[in-house]
Amino acid sequence: MAWVEKRGTKFRVRLRMPDGTVTTDSTHERRADAAIRVKEIDVEVGRDTFIDPRGGRIPLSDWVPIWEQTHQASPATWAAYRSHLRLHILPTLGSLPLVDIRRQHIKTLAVALGTRLAPRSVTDVIMVLSMILQEAVQDRRIPFNPCRGIRIPKGIRAERPHATAEQVAAIVARQARPSDGLMILTAAYTGMRWGELAGLARVNLDLANGSIYVHPEIGALHEVEGKLFLGPPKTNDSVRRIRLPRFLTDLLAAHLNDHPYDIVFAGARGCHQRRSNFNRRAWTPAVAGDPKRGVPPILSGMHFHDLRHTHKTWLIEDGVPEIAQARRLGHRLGGVRGIYSHVTEAMQQQLVDALQRRWDNLQGSAPTTPVRRLRSVA
Repeated sequence: MAWVEKRGTKFRVRLRMPDGTVTTDSTHERRADAAIRVKEIDVEVGRDTFIDPRGGRIPLSDWVPIWEQTHQASPATWAAYRSHLRLHILPTLGSLPLVDIRRQHIKTLAVALGTRLAPRSVTDVIMVLSMILQEAVQDRRIPFNPCRGIRIPKGIRAERPHATAEQVAAIVARQARPSDGLMILTAAYTGMRWGELAGLARVNLDLANGSIYVHPEIGALHEVEGKLFLGPPKTNDSVRRIRLPRFLTDLLAAHLNDHPYDIVFAGARGCHQRRSNFNRRAWTPAVAGDPKRGVPPILSGMHFHDLRHTHKTWLIEDGVPEIAQARRLGHRLGGVRGIYSHVTEAMQQQLVDALQRRWDNLQGSAPTTPVRRLRSVA
């Protein structure tokens, strides 16, 4: 039961909770407004939609640990969430009770972040905050999520670069370690992610049948807070068997014959490679070149991940069916296309034959240093 109680010049709505305690629901300037709120409470209690005001008075900084206890995400995702919370969300909104966080708080935060972060990063931060507040809604601590409907300007997203077979060959030719070159070549001709290649174990490389298996439990190398460990790939659809063109099977077989480690693309001491070290040592010098030494860039600004863009582009050029492209890259087609499309053996053969032809055409071109280096990369 709720009632109006005057306190000073204001009128507050008081109510007795089921446990016998008395609490304040809200405070109003006019008695008429407080009386309306009393009637609303009676209706909400009757419909079992009433939200105990005490639950929303917990500060955001105290609610986050409660949310963390039951929210499920991968270690890498958790690292990103905690970074957003530590750097952007809690310093600004952490002291506010959940019920006091308004839409304007969220918009002000987004505007402030937009002055120093890319639009995608701002979106990621607001998404984390929205998840946390939506859980408070589901827990009946607040009536609505103030993040809902807030739009972040997307800005202009630059198109990521992709390489030709000749450019991939040139990048490979600049590698001091042949195994680094083979890793780059494998990325370009399979579309595998960095973590899937860096974590690839010999046991998941089936050279007899010309395929690579991305394992559901240890199919990718992860790095969280400086620690490397094997874990699941990015999504459930990333668990897949990737067919290899004949030339790549041969190069990998030759590589493993002179390779004593269980890790296919191991570092210098047989351990897993760190992405930052690989980029600094092998990737960036190759794509960016060295103007001081007269070494021109190949594709300045290209990332290792852009080899996935490259592979996808090659498959489109070769007329590979969309469902076969998605399956190879570890994606899922949405809607009816994903439900009623299936990958056949003929599609798989078309795909690897096209990749083999691309390689053969490269070998048949004018004899250049990159091509000769590719032949001996293993």
